[in-house]
Amino acid sequence: MTQLTMETVRADIAEVLYVAPGEVRDHDDLVQSGLDSVRIMNLVEQWKQAGAEVSFVELAERPTLAEWWELLAARLPGTTA
Repeated sequence: MTQLTMETVRADIAEVLYVAPGEVRDHDDLVQSGLDSVRIMNLVEQWKQAGAEVSFVELAERPTLAEWWELLAARLPGTTA
């Protein structure tokens, strides 16, 4: 199991968007960047397996990497934002 960090989350998002991790900026709207509901659900499941309990709705309401990381980091023991 991979430990989630902001950079691994960035890489996960980049992978489903078919872009380089450096193209995923902290405050870009990920939905406007092409992240659809199916891809968000896949990320939710992937991150739940890594120990972060988040929901599709929580991510959809806050569609930036910075907001997602804040939410994920708060739910991972031993992780710093």
